[in-house]
Amino acid sequence: MMKIAIASDHVGLELKPTIIEYLQELGHEVVDFGPQSSERTDYPKYGQKVALEVVEKKADAGILICGTGVGISISANKVKGIRAVVCSEPYTAQLSKQHNNTNILAFGSRVIGSELAKMIVKSWLEAEFEGGRHANRVEMIGTIEDQFLC
Repeated sequence: MMKIAIASDHVGLELKPTIIEYLQELGHEVVDFGPQSSERTDYPKYGQKVALEVVEKKADAGILICGTGVGISISANKVKGIRAVVCSEPYTAQLSKQHNNTNILAFGSRVIGSELAKMIVKSWLEAEFEGGRHANRVEMIGTIEDQFLC
């Protein structure tokens, strides 16, 4: 099973325990990087925390939750080596892993409910990177990243 880093902002806080419990039921180890209270917080620092855990190989994958999933995923994607995807349905989650080798999944607690979130997580975790022509494209993304991210 996998070690999964998870974080949210204050808006995603209510959904996060449901996802943690679900991941644990699936047999995964989960490390929660916060927040622990509903006090207003800034999502970029939580996106960065999870992203660093993933690129430093302290976690196998990451899951991020904010209102829409967009802001927190943009923050994570600023870390070199991260390919975070925002998903609101399972098919995109599956293909993002198969074709783009995504290493962080993000979604919005204002966009989807807990049961759909579980379906998205399951589809993403069960998918495997297909390699082949997709590996070339992921390598191209890395090349772009090398040119523009410091």
